[in-house]
Amino acid sequence: MQHKHTTGEDLESASADASLPSNTEKVPLHTTTSVSMHGFDELRNLDENQKKNIQGLELFDEARDISYEEIEAMNSKIVRKLDLHIIPILCVTYLLQFLDKLSLNYAAAYSFKEDLGLTGQRYSWVAAIFNFGYLAGSIPANYLIQKYPVAKFTGIAIFIWSILLLGHIGATNYGGILVLRFLLGLCEAGISPSCMNINAAFYKKSEQPLRMCIFLSFNGVATMVGALLSFGLGHATHAAIKPWKLIFLTIGLLNFCWSIIFTWFCPSTPADARFLNEKEKAIAVERVAHNYQGLKNDKLQFYQIREAAMDLHCWFYALVGMGVGVVNGGSSNFQSALLKGFGFSGISTTILQLPTGAIEWVVVTAAGIIAISFKNTRSILLFLTCVPGTAGLIGIHVIPLSHKWALVGCTWLQYIVGGPVILSWILLNANVAGQTKRTITNEVVSLVY
Repeated sequence: MQHKHTTGEDLESASADASLPSNTEKVPLHTTTSVSMHGFDELRNLDENQKKNIQGLELFDEARDISYEEIEAMNSKIVRKLDLHIIPILCVTYLLQFLDKLSLNYAAAYSFKEDLGLTGQRYSWVAAIFNFGYLAGSIPANYLIQKYPVAKFTGIAIFIWSILLLGHIGATNYGGILVLRFLLGLCEAGISPSCMNINAAFYKKSEQPLRMCIFLSFNGVATMVGALLSFGLGHATHAAIKPWKLIFLTIGLLNFCWSIIFTWFCPSTPADARFLNEKEKAIAVERVAHNYQGLKNDKLQFYQIREAAMDLHCWFYALVGMGVGVVNGGSSNFQSALLKGFGFSGISTTILQLPTGAIEWVVVTAAGIIAISFKNTRSILLFLTCVPGTAGLIGIHVIPLSHKWALVGCTWLQYIVGGPVILSWILLNANVAGQTKRTITNEVVSLVY
């Protein structure tokens, strides 16, 4: 699969977009995707008034004055700093956002459905409406990520969804919980593309897959944390509020606190990174200047929209996103109900979900390491990691209820879906070039997911 490199037309367009009147708002040189040396040379030829409108260009100019030997000598130090600051932030963010998605599943292990009158297909609609919100929020979220600093957008989104999670405590009927779940999906629609953009802003293409595997594997950690949290809160029989409300309260407060920490500490680009000095910022910008994925600006490139519509690779990623989205939605929302249907108690269903998180964490991490260590294996791994989940679904359908532990094993296999998810994101970020084209592809994948 070939990488899509920017063309001369891309660079001309980038330069044209940079030529803004002096009274225009500054266009951030988001190095989420950067251009070649030639492209920056074109930008450097702009007059001084035009240069003032491009944030970050001065850092690249500074890097051009640093010797190659000094850049190479400082590279490892900068990567270590990035790994110590950026990756932990993304890991915790991914853990909490997936914990949000699982909160409904854990609440269903207790009296959530009975208390809100979720009889018949009502619980299914409560689970499904989150995805309708996610669908509605995907395009606006991706637009806002391209238009504004991604870290600030993400911090605000986390704050809003933490309030919505706390609002679940006050839900008393079917209509109220439908509204809350729709709005929660709306707010969480931008989290995956946000994290991908932050990851791409600081790391070279060759460095991105491993980092993506690390923070995406925290979906598995979230499952383990959620299972233990739900199991513990389920024993709070003398609390003033019911266990399912305690689950939403705890997860909501965790997200509320994290929204403040994230907004304060997470930078959008190397230029915003307070943990780097000026020389390190300049080198950090130069490091990602060879990703060849177009200049980040707030103007849509319509020819890239056309390219995305005609590129079979983009539709392939969308097809994979739809497939893993179906499995992920089922396993994250209905596993408690499924396990209770096999004859287990509410408390038992929560602790039985603990191994699923470990399975996902191991599979995602291993798939990422293999994909990085062996060339041209990503598509093969994508196929292989889809097989166990498919086998598990067949098992759930054909195995009789009398073999409940075999059925439990089949439900555990569904969490291997984390492997295809991470591999599809890696393929997308490695092979789709141009800011607008990548944004459109992200939107389509998010829509079908």
